[in-house]
Amino acid sequence: QVQLVESGGGSVQAGGSLRLSCAASGSSYSATCMAWFRQDPGKEREGVAVINADGGTTYADSVKGRFTISKGNAKNTLYLQINSLKPEDTAMYYCAANWHWRGGCLLQGGGYGYWGQGTQVTVSS
Repeated sequence: QVQLVESGGGSVQAGGSLRLSCAASGSSYSATCMAWFRQDPGKEREGVAVINADGGTTYADSVKGRFTISKGNAKNTLYLQINSLKPEDTAMYYCAANWHWRGGCLLQGGGYGYWGQGTQVTVSS
């Protein structure tokens, strides 16, 4: 019933910026946790950033200072502002969410029951 759809990916040059969006539908309640993950072929999935219901955020060390996660005015909308892009940021980026999670919002894929199909980010040097 719940569906997440990402958008905003594309091909950019190193040093550029990109803004990813995620829209969740099928629920009238705010998600407990919403997060961004990424995965490049041949590499393990990496948690990028997470935001909880109160607006608290957590970032992976590899993106601190460059990425900003935020919620939109509409319910269950999510953004990821990416600045100073590097070639190693190239990956498929996924939006994830959960409801009724009672623990802290973690950057672990097992904690999220709903996922989008992903949007591709490619950074050229």
